[in-house]
Amino acid sequence: MQSLKRKHVVITGASGGLGEKIAYEVAKRGGTVTLIARTVEKLNVIAQQIKDQYKVECYTYELDVSQVERVQHTFTQITQEVGSIDILVNNAGFGIFESVEEAKLEDIEAMFQVNVLGLIACTKMVLPHMIKRNEGHIINIASQAGKLATPKSSGYAATKHAVLGFTNSLRMELSKTNVYVTAVNPGPIQTNFFTIADSSGKYEKSVEKFMLDPNMVAKKIVNAMMTKKREINLPGWMGVGSTLYQLAPKLVEKLAGNAFHRK
Repeated sequence: MQSLKRKHVVITGASGGLGEKIAYEVAKRGGTVTLIARTVEKLNVIAQQIKDQYKVECYTYELDVSQVERVQHTFTQITQEVGSIDILVNNAGFGIFESVEEAKLEDIEAMFQVNVLGLIACTKMVLPHMIKRNEGHIINIASQAGKLATPKSSGYAATKHAVLGFTNSLRMELSKTNVYVTAVNPGPIQTNFFTIADSSGKYEKSVEKFMLDPNMVAKKIVNAMMTKKREINLPGWMGVGSTLYQLAPKLVEKLAGNAFHRK
């Protein structure tokens, strides 16, 4: 378990779920943690637990990443008050599972604002400093939905396809530097994500036995920090499935059609 001492890790969407678990794992390894989310009260509780349990510095900043004009102000403030950012984890995001016919355009727009534009805005704020120092790591939490879209997730899948496209292009742009870029593509995780994504609870129940432990996912992500890891695909069998889909989409859709309609 590598040490993250003297590393400053910024995590968006850190008020719960996977972001919170990543924060604890970073703190366990001695890293300085900065937590970002819309609800600063929740962040403050997590920060205090981190300070008490792991005796490391932990800072909190209130920010809705969809408000891109506020992203610049907040990241400038973080750099001035805490210091240079070594690792950025773009974790903020949400999904709403509805058919295209039923989906509201404003909900799809909101997903793009947070999942895509917010992620890009945060990345652009840390990138110049990382390039100048020739060191850093940007970790983007995408999804298996970014590789294999399924019914009733068109808007969400479109945002995650965009995240993967952005991430892959950025990685190639930085290939001759020591700034690393990693995409994380998890399947369903046992978090509160489905409270918004699937208010009926049907999809969550249907995939319950396949759900990932957020602590395990967080550990995998933190293990990859400051390494050249290109992608993290979880669970492994789902990563294989998405690869097969890229090779033979018609066949996979035919064989797995019923499974895709579980939402």
